[in-house]
Amino acid sequence: MPRFLPEPALPFSQQQRTAVLLLNLGTPAAPTAAAVRPYLREFLSDARVVELPQWLWQPILQGPVLTLRPKKSAHGYEKVWLPEGSPLAVFTERQAAALAQKLPEHIIVRHAMTYGEPSVPRTLAELKAQGVGRLLVLPLYPQYAASSSAAALDKVFAVLQQQRNQMSVRTISRFYDDAGYIKAMKQHIEAYWAVHGRSSKLMLSFHGIPQAGHDQGDPYPEECRHTAKLLAAALNLAETDYLVSFQSRFGKAKWVEPSTQDLFDSLPKQGTTTLDAFCPGFAADCLETMEEIAIAGREQFHAAGGEQFHYIPCLNDNPAWIDALAALAEENLHGWL
Repeated sequence: MPRFLPEPALPFSQQQRTAVLLLNLGTPAAPTAAAVRPYLREFLSDARVVELPQWLWQPILQGPVLTLRPKKSAHGYEKVWLPEGSPLAVFTERQAAALAQKLPEHIIVRHAMTYGEPSVPRTLAELKAQGVGRLLVLPLYPQYAASSSAAALDKVFAVLQQQRNQMSVRTISRFYDDAGYIKAMKQHIEAYWAVHGRSSKLMLSFHGIPQAGHDQGDPYPEECRHTAKLLAAALNLAETDYLVSFQSRFGKAKWVEPSTQDLFDSLPKQGTTTLDAFCPGFAADCLETMEEIAIAGREQFHAAGGEQFHYIPCLNDNPAWIDALAALAEENLHGWL
């Protein structure tokens, strides 16, 4: 077998096109245990996601995790599945299509998933066949984490190692303080409040990471808190008007705190009985936002004594967010446009 992938049979003059590739986490193909199992196997086998020795982790993964978790996750996906498919897949595809309308016509815009389909190798092969020689890679994670942004970029770099004629590649590893991103969230939240009213406190819930990763230098929590500070300032919120938390703990290891789920229990007891929740670290709604926060979080908050809970959807294909994405892409495409 050749060491490198064969190149498309294109003249040299047709191999200089430019593309933007949006990357997101991924999703099972259906809300069933049978579809969730291979997705979880690929996701949880990534050493970026679970930093345990494979000899220790794989028996646990192949045993209890892939035996018990697919059914539970599938039940969650059933609650949020859209007529068009998985929310994450639907909204990411819409973002790519909307971004393509904002950029110059000659720029190709595609999306791919770190795990599942459309896969990074297949998408890059298709871009190669279209004559793409210059690629801007934009993981849709505003705050950098090794388990998300780096895992996505690893997939791209792995394909580059197989290319005989490598693409020129630029990457955007984070945009947590981007002015357009902050402005889009501000406008989105204010529009929601104008229709639904405003609760006494705004929870900004980010996906968590293990504390050990942060201790070893992962900047993610600081970037999350910086985003929250900028957003709060844009919304003219006092420090007592909002809080930052981290969700989606997995396993027994210590994760960065405070925990979103713990706060759902404790806030009503501390006098916060009306709460708005928004997830700035998620560019598109998905299982972790629609089921974990909007459904389970609401139930947990009310069970603890809360009186009013509002989940503010992610930016998804909000026009202001697409404008921000376009501006971010154009800034990093300088000289390639």
